[in-house]
Amino acid sequence: MRRLFFLALVFFSLVRPGAAQRLSALAAPPEWSRLEAFQGTITRGEFFRLLETVYAPDGAAQGLIAIDATAARIQTTLTPPAEFRLRFAEDTPSAKKVPRAWRPASALGPARQGKPLAGLKIALDPGHLGGEWARMEERFFQIGESQPVREGDMTLRVAELLAPQLRKMGAEVTLLRTALEPVTPDRPETLRAAAREELARLGVAAPRETYDPAVRSDPTRGESVQWQSEILFYRISEIRQRARLVNETLRPDLVLCLHFNAEAWGGDPAQPVLVPRNHLHLLVNGNYSAAELRHDDVRFEMLLKLLSRSYPEELAASETVAQVLAAATHLPPYEYPASNAIRTGTTRLVWARNLLANRLYRAPVLFLEPYVMNSQEVWQRVQDGDYEGWKLSAGALRKSIYREYADAVAAGLREYYEKARR
Repeated sequence: MRRLFFLALVFFSLVRPGAAQRLSALAAPPEWSRLEAFQGTITRGEFFRLLETVYAPDGAAQGLIAIDATAARIQTTLTPPAEFRLRFAEDTPSAKKVPRAWRPASALGPARQGKPLAGLKIALDPGHLGGEWARMEERFFQIGESQPVREGDMTLRVAELLAPQLRKMGAEVTLLRTALEPVTPDRPETLRAAAREELARLGVAAPRETYDPAVRSDPTRGESVQWQSEILFYRISEIRQRARLVNETLRPDLVLCLHFNAEAWGGDPAQPVLVPRNHLHLLVNGNYSAAELRHDDVRFEMLLKLLSRSYPEELAASETVAQVLAAATHLPPYEYPASNAIRTGTTRLVWARNLLANRLYRAPVLFLEPYVMNSQEVWQRVQDGDYEGWKLSAGALRKSIYREYADAVAAGLREYYEKARR
């Protein structure tokens, strides 16, 4: 997934020593006392099932979370070891309310006629930044003098088309960004000290200050302060700032993370050759690795997702939306080539994967990845731009790619909430 552009260094390998904390990049120490609110809200059976089949399969939490007859013993720090004890509910559905800010569809009550999303709060997250930042993000390519392909521009256009449709169905909708600009106040220049710290932890004692952006195949550019500060800016700080907006201000019932997918380039990325493949999939939070869970903040955020029961809502909504998207786009399911995601549900269109956004957003997240931007078909549709109605595009009569995307997501949400709120 998302291999069109040069991938960043894996930030989960960055361990912050001292203060008995192991934290991922730019993370604050977790507030373990927040788990007290979940005491007695989940049975042993449900906790075990979610942990072992969704969030930490293949024993990824072994040595970090121990389950006995009445409680889960959770390591809060590894050196020195310290733990939190989460008591289970009895082996019957608990009457104690699950503490969470969001509401599942079942809690919204019957939908009004024609308003299946009435009362629902939705945050639309147009992925990436676009505009002048697209090259830095490596979410950009251009063939000759053709229309550039910028993912951040494309996701924002989809969000602008989708929002009024959701509002018409009764939802309260907020976009996490409304322009081709960052949400975070940070910039690469303000993160250079943090970048040097990260490089030092990686064992790069004397990093070079800059790299040549034109040399995208340079294997050592990740050892430069410039590259690390850019990654911290657009990939880490930006998502963490959006998470603060979601969790502390908006407190939505659902977050839609809008993205386009991409395939790996062959040859020189400066002279791209389009690929024939085109596909779609959706992601829900899950499938944490053992290495990821050794970070205290990651382990804590995973438990918040698990205990708030976001997975059932994420999966049910994702499966409906994915099926409507597949019918509208005629795209086949994506197949992950690696173990960083596992297929979940019954549609073959939904996968569980631990991403920064779908982990930090403390509401159910539908993370959408339709279309392959550097495919022959999608590139042509991007050249055709946005338009009303239907026209011949990439060999078939179609809506614009942006309206097809937005219309299908709106139709999928309508179908899900109409059924769930009967």
